[in-house]
Amino acid sequence: MASVKLIADSGATKAEWCLLHNNKKKTIITQGISPYFLHTDQITELLLKELKPKLKDIAVDEVYYYGTGCANADNARSVKKAVSKVFRGANVTVNHDLMAAARALCGSGKGIACILGTGSNSCYYDGKKIVRNSPGLGYVLGDEGSGAYLGKKVIQYYLYGTFDDELRGRFDVTYTTNTAEILENVYKKPLPNRYLAGFTKFLADNRGHYMIENIIEDGLNDFFFNHLCKYRETWTLPVHFAGSVAFGFKDVLQQLCGSYEFELGKVMKNPMEGLVTYHS
Repeated sequence: MASVKLIADSGATKAEWCLLHNNKKKTIITQGISPYFLHTDQITELLLKELKPKLKDIAVDEVYYYGTGCANADNARSVKKAVSKVFRGANVTVNHDLMAAARALCGSGKGIACILGTGSNSCYYDGKKIVRNSPGLGYVLGDEGSGAYLGKKVIQYYLYGTFDDELRGRFDVTYTTNTAEILENVYKKPLPNRYLAGFTKFLADNRGHYMIENIIEDGLNDFFFNHLCKYRETWTLPVHFAGSVAFGFKDVLQQLCGSYEFELGKVMKNPMEGLVTYHS
């Protein structure tokens, strides 16, 4: 009998779980797991509350977990411990989200794999392993092109009074907030990266306005310049993207690839479809 597999693709905002059982797929969405913000017991609690009840009494044999923050060995151990507590007896493998993107986007071929979601990252993948990775420094120091990075620009434009009256009016209607509340969310409340990334919706909803287009193009160009240009393989191999920001602003990626003379490969909203193929 085929083993029952559970594949997880977790960002900071949401996690997608796919159960492969009796040649059928079942998808479950839970909130995201960032081991930088959640410790082992909190992760265990989250899984017992949001995931386990939806799997009924199905015994899982193998768990392939891919998640943000899991390139850090301590974080990976923490996640593995939590998942192993919830799925006792299952063989649990924990990998980082960049490996998920690489396997989903490139399969067993060579390529540049990028993530543009709440956070951002990239690597050169040789078909088996990640050979080089331009460091993701997180939302405070880096994450160029990510939702948090673009959202931060939206907030800056608003608080600095850079938006024209039209955009300022639209912002006020969309978000009934103020300076004090924004600063509290960014500096005092948990998960500020997720809060900032929420403002990318304002960019998506107001395409066509020159200030909006500038924020998107500049933010994505910062990713190209600071990361993609560091790989010599970028000019000879396809550049693939996964993540909600990449998927939402695919036209800008196409345009930037054209101006940098890169070949745009696949653009996926999330890597799950590719991971199911990889692990089947």
